[in-house]
Amino acid sequence: MTPELTVLTLAALLQVVQFVLMAVPANLELGPARTLSPRDPERMGGKPLAEQMSPRTARLYRALNNHFEGLILFSIACIVITLSDQSTSFTATCAWVYLAARVAYIPAYAFGLTPWRSLIWFSGFAATVAILIAALL
Repeated sequence: MTPELTVLTLAALLQVVQFVLMAVPANLELGPARTLSPRDPERMGGKPLAEQMSPRTARLYRALNNHFEGLILFSIACIVITLSDQSTSFTATCAWVYLAARVAYIPAYAFGLTPWRSLIWFSGFAATVAILIAALL
């Protein structure tokens, strides 16, 4: 397995960890009657679940969704590099930078660290873009 695919696997497992970090407090705050429901608006008091969570839990929810979005592009980068047999120490380093950024992003978002959250996000995004550009060179 290429280093990029190893990091992609670890990033997917991080997604699982993020889900637990968000789901446990969300269930404690909202209760199973809401979290297990079909979440129809009339049952939810007219507000989505994310708007009924505490600020920190809602941030963890947004961080989880942000990782889903970032993981799509990172997955494409890893697959392209692997299938084209272009894995290098540069692309492997970029993959590890992405993962480190995603790990750092969770507490940065949860605790509302401004502007660090955005800078951390950008470092992971830039690492992903660098892998894609490396595949074209």
